[in-house]
Amino acid sequence: MDQDKKSTGLKSLQGKIWEEGYRTGELRGEVYPDVPPALERWRRQRIDIAIFSSGSVQAQRSLFASTAAGDLTRFIRAYFDTTTGPKTAPDSYARIAAALERSPSDVLFLSDVGAELDAARAAGMGTALCVRTPGSAPSAGAHPVIRTLDDIPSFSPK
Repeated sequence: MDQDKKSTGLKSLQGKIWEEGYRTGELRGEVYPDVPPALERWRRQRIDIAIFSSGSVQAQRSLFASTAAGDLTRFIRAYFDTTTGPKTAPDSYARIAAALERSPSDVLFLSDVGAELDAARAAGMGTALCVRTPGSAPSAGAHPVIRTLDDIPSFSPK
């Protein structure tokens, strides 16, 4: 874990350990303050939300179920992890769009990792670099930059 390896087996084990921590209350899921209202807003707008993380699906569910803002899992339609494929491979994003029964061009993918955005764009998705650290200089390249989820209503992925 110190080397941030994206090993599916390691992430699965990590998810099982974390699940126990979340269940006992020793761990809490942390999300930025703009996340709960954005999820509520998108639900009202009938926008599907999916998560693609190097963390296991189990770890993702546990994190979103135990935030300070409450259980946010009701807002999330689907979870994807490295069993879908590498986050830097365009085929992974094509599989996600197919699983969501969407054209890739109808999907907006957010990340703070340029290589992931490049892969999503290569699959035909809209992309945006999410920069959360104040004062950091984004190197988005071909990807529009957002600093808060509130920037998305005026954002056009195409």
